[in-house]
Amino acid sequence: MSQLPLRAQLASALGRTAATLSRATGRGDGSVIGGRVGLLLEPDLLRKLAADRRLALVSATNGKTTTTRLITAALRELGDVASNAFGANMPAGHVSALSTNKAAPYAVLEVDEKYLPEVLDTTEAGVVVLMNLSRDQMDRAAEIWLLAQKWRRALDGKPAHVIANCDDPLVTWGASTAARVTWVAGGQRWREDSWCCPECGGPLDRKAADWACRECTFHRPEPNWVLDDEDVIDPRGDRWRLNLKLPGLANRSNAAIALATAEAFGLAPHLALPRLREVTSVAGRYTTVERDGRSLRLLLAKNPAGWLEAFDVSSAERPIILSVNAQGPDGRDTSWLWDVDYRILNGRPVQVTGERRLDLALRLDVAGVPFTLRDSFGQAVASLPPGDIDVIANYTAFQAIRTEFGRAE
Repeated sequence: MSQLPLRAQLASALGRTAATLSRATGRGDGSVIGGRVGLLLEPDLLRKLAADRRLALVSATNGKTTTTRLITAALRELGDVASNAFGANMPAGHVSALSTNKAAPYAVLEVDEKYLPEVLDTTEAGVVVLMNLSRDQMDRAAEIWLLAQKWRRALDGKPAHVIANCDDPLVTWGASTAARVTWVAGGQRWREDSWCCPECGGPLDRKAADWACRECTFHRPEPNWVLDDEDVIDPRGDRWRLNLKLPGLANRSNAAIALATAEAFGLAPHLALPRLREVTSVAGRYTTVERDGRSLRLLLAKNPAGWLEAFDVSSAERPIILSVNAQGPDGRDTSWLWDVDYRILNGRPVQVTGERRLDLALRLDVAGVPFTLRDSFGQAVASLPPGDIDVIANYTAFQAIRTEFGRAE
């Protein structure tokens, strides 16, 4: 990329210094404070740092951190890649990521759904990846059809190449104004937020993966890429067996999106796929940590769609610890717990902890799922016998567990 102007160089350097101090003093990983300092000194720093790079923006309600990591892994076949690997997905985090790796010719940035229009306008990214939309943090974000509408407006008239999941009607609607779209049939297990047509409000008829509005012409586009169980079928009809180390259907969907995105950058599937197979953990997700003879597998779930995917990965033979908070990053409103079908946990030893453990306890009681309430996560762990344990936690609860039991990449 071209040389930054002097003011931008100074802002970038001071931001990196702030990030280093944050890490050294144990206040955080520096991925936000460094960007805030840089933007304070040079408000246009993100635009300047993004210039002359081949850049992809990745946005969704669920899976954007994992998909960002997978795309980043694939593109390293082409060269150095800057990325916000730990999920700082607003402009300050983007500045930190790009500032940390100023020379990288490629960049992949996870973007909060609400911030996508602003970040796209600022960076003029060449590729935009859109995967799913479902209700999440309703006290902070708008209704999801409003987010999809903002995506439509942001993409209208932009030259960006969009990679979009055509199985999600809201994503399809949000992406449909783009100049160029590659459609991926990545699946949509959580459908409770997409039974109505976003174009006219009519009912959607859904048959297997296909969907169409009963009252207007809005329908599922023909996919270019298709996830078929363990395989991905590319636009030429070739099958690629995934064989990922990351577990679950959701991650196979993420990988299908990543392969399509890699090809948008000119990287063929046979070169991208080995890179995807090297990814074993994403910001602590799916990591196993050891404590006193117990192996704890950490799963993140922050909304009903995420809990559905976590249950898919979780093992029915293992006891399970559930931990829920309601701090700012989680959203203060825990009413979404009532949209999760917890009956799948029947028959397993269930431990409940977290700041909002009583909210979760009431939900489990109504669902008829036996559980034991614990005052702390450590107490929950100690109460279970040595062996394998699954842990499902929402965002700040998950981060607290990682801090206590050791952070993993």
